[in-house]
Amino acid sequence: MSVTRVQIVSVPVRDQDRARDFYVDVLGLDLVRDNPMGPGGRWVQVAPKGAATTLTLVTWFDSMPPGSLRGLVLETDDLDADVTRLGERGLTFAEDGVQVAPWGRYVTFADPEGNGIVLQETRV
Repeated sequence: MSVTRVQIVSVPVRDQDRARDFYVDVLGLDLVRDNPMGPGGRWVQVAPKGAATTLTLVTWFDSMPPGSLRGLVLETDDLDADVTRLGERGLTFAEDGVQVAPWGRYVTFADPEGNGIVLQETRV
């Protein structure tokens, strides 16, 4: 096999505008594309600055209902600063807050659609 990278991860959402606003305005990801796609469809793609892997906010997969994604992991260099910044933007984290693991620290939360996200700072 000659796979070289993960290009796109599909995030199932019901409301692409609300999801786009969350991923761009709250999480701070870049809006890569927001274009019409086929009859009545739309391609909304976001990514961390400079990242090779992007997220597309999808509404068209019957097998992926909105909010069904779990375990999307976003890496940060400063978990404490990001937790503070995101909290100031109204993000609510899981009740157990920042967790410590042998490999680093992390916190979990959900996007407005209920998709489960992990924000982690890996120990080097």
